[in-house]
Amino acid sequence: MRSRAGLRFGFRLVFWRELRWLRRRYFLLALTTLVPLGLMALLIAIFSAGLATRLPIGVLDLDNSDLSRTVVRMVDATPDAAVEVHVGELAAGRQLIQSGQIYGLLMLPKDLQRDVFAGRRPEVVFFYNTQKMTSGNIVLRGVSNAVPTAAAGIRLSLRTEQGQPADVAQADLTPIPVQTNALFNPTLNYVHFLLAALLPSLLQIVIVTTSSYSAGMDIETNHRLRILRRLGGGLWPAVAGKLLPYTILYLAILLVSDSILFHFFDLPLRGSGTLLLFAGILFILACQLIGTVLALVLKPMASAVSIGSLLTAPAFGYMGVSFPRHGMNAFAYGWGEILPGTWYLMARIDQTIRGTPLDLSWKPVFVLCAFVTGLGALLGLLLETRRKQTDSGKRPALDTAREAVP
Repeated sequence: MRSRAGLRFGFRLVFWRELRWLRRRYFLLALTTLVPLGLMALLIAIFSAGLATRLPIGVLDLDNSDLSRTVVRMVDATPDAAVEVHVGELAAGRQLIQSGQIYGLLMLPKDLQRDVFAGRRPEVVFFYNTQKMTSGNIVLRGVSNAVPTAAAGIRLSLRTEQGQPADVAQADLTPIPVQTNALFNPTLNYVHFLLAALLPSLLQIVIVTTSSYSAGMDIETNHRLRILRRLGGGLWPAVAGKLLPYTILYLAILLVSDSILFHFFDLPLRGSGTLLLFAGILFILACQLIGTVLALVLKPMASAVSIGSLLTAPAFGYMGVSFPRHGMNAFAYGWGEILPGTWYLMARIDQTIRGTPLDLSWKPVFVLCAFVTGLGALLGLLLETRRKQTDSGKRPALDTAREAVP
């Protein structure tokens, strides 16, 4: 059995050897640094506006009255929609929507003003493209806010002209007022919830695939694993020395992205920064262990990288950011459950925009701890199995054939 000093020496030997390898292997260095930083810069550039405003819409005004022009001005005054074009017929508006020049068409019917003042209920029609859900819902929100406000103002003025007190008329128009409050993302800022979730999702893909690649170079065959074990003075210090440089590197990348979000985009930190950092470290370790286990189980190394990317690439769709997880089927819900990114994102949102108390925030952290513990135990079992194979001289035929190739 190696002494404790020998284990420390072996750990340092593998640690510094991995740093030298990383410096010499430009492809791996680019995968672990330039690729995530470049993609993060691209995502930040895309979502830096924070909120989509003044999306163009068209208007088909068949009434051309004072009331219809008032409605158009009120819609144009909303932050969500901007009236960019007036069309003369419905077909022209449809063509503009299909070509992507506008996101919706507001059609004001003929005799709108006459029907409103006569107490009838004319219909104002808004067409929008539901294939573009985000932009379509934004312009729909602008129109839905402006048109009822204009109608309510007209009904209120009619009632007051008939002698009804303003407060009574207001109460009759809105007998049960509804007060809505957005608790966790009141600014509706895309940076605060979408970009803050996309960056860990991207990092999860990078960590799993690059861990499979870097670990596969040393553990793909029993011969290489035997060399790594001798260098490290044992499998555990060798694996720890191999993974730690990347852990530090990924943590630095995560801290850089978070620094940009907190300092330049004013992402709130309403919870505990320490808990957020702890969850981030567990998230990185869990992703590294997934990649290493895949490299041990799957051969050749390209298969581990492929399966790792297949497992993590669609993960963002199962994290519950753009679609609620409780509305997913069992397969999608289970896929999200088995990925550490889902739980890290839960802890991340709790500690940033939600400000969840600590006593209610430990569940995702405990789950991440369970990921690290379970994957670490699985990795240890696999390594021990491979060690027994190498010690007994049972070399798989695939390994033997591969090592025979000069």
